[in-house]
Amino acid sequence: MGDADDERELAAYYDDFGRYWAHGTSPLYEDWACAIAEDAEVLRRLTALPRRQQQANLLFAAARRAGVPLHPYAEVREELLDAWDRISEISATHSTQTNEPGRAATWLPPLSRLDGPVALLEVGAAGGLCLFPDHCRVTYTTPAGEFLHEPAAAGPTIDLRCTVDDAAAVPTGPVDVAWRAGLDLAPIDVRDPEALRWLELLVWPGPDHDARIARLRQAADAAASAPPRIVSGDLVDDLEALAATAPADAHLVVFHSAVLMYPDAAKRDTFVALVGDLGRRLGRRVTWLSNESRGTFPALDDRLPADLRAHHRFVQRRNGTPIALAGQHGATYEITPFA
Repeated sequence: MGDADDERELAAYYDDFGRYWAHGTSPLYEDWACAIAEDAEVLRRLTALPRRQQQANLLFAAARRAGVPLHPYAEVREELLDAWDRISEISATHSTQTNEPGRAATWLPPLSRLDGPVALLEVGAAGGLCLFPDHCRVTYTTPAGEFLHEPAAAGPTIDLRCTVDDAAAVPTGPVDVAWRAGLDLAPIDVRDPEALRWLELLVWPGPDHDARIARLRQAADAAASAPPRIVSGDLVDDLEALAATAPADAHLVVFHSAVLMYPDAAKRDTFVALVGDLGRRLGRRVTWLSNESRGTFPALDDRLPADLRAHHRFVQRRNGTPIALAGQHGATYEITPFA
């Protein structure tokens, strides 16, 4: 593929990011992304970077870290270009690790329906902030009224809110977590103020996201009070070895959110085959839960309704079967499309 083709592909990606992902939730990032989609100079510079560094989330967080203010794109374009070398340095040494603890609100419904206790293994765990669903106090708003899910564990509490389309989706009871661990190419120690600051910079600007900073800090307190084991490793090469260390009498749950968009298709297929066979290989109960965008598993997408609209939401799957649509930051949960 030539440079012109690469630039067109990037332009389409940034336009999609702005119009479909940031639209209605982060007006500033919608403005930045849609403007970059039409900015030949910035597209040219992005094309020169490794593919990993072309991600919008990473570029925008690195720009903020480099001092580019949260102003409309027309006002900051020159600052972005002037700071480009510094932005490239930051994006080369950091990763897109959103680590959104609000997603726990959408993990609790399927987790509460598993035989416990559970051993949680998150792929792409970053700082492990999603490994504490048992510390979450969640207000679920349903057509039948509000339901409060209380935390099952003592210690710091993470306060969340989630709107669900059917009261039947509300968690059925507490989740007993016996063990928690994570796998990540670049683990984050949330006890490090600079590391926590990077996670905060990955939170999108906008009123819909202001509460995310507060709950990120609550989750960091929970992780700091009982640091989970986060192993530096690859989702294919190192998953089985870490899974083998989980307590034998616990129900092992391998889960992930917005992780499989980054490996290439061949590696995704290898991971799906591995996690699907993990129970047999280890001789134990294993459940695989995933929150990923539509299109991440093309071979499994034929199980989705043809008219399904999934913008701003993940398709949540249990062992590959779709069970719900989950808001990308945990604010919504819908089971009706799969009822």
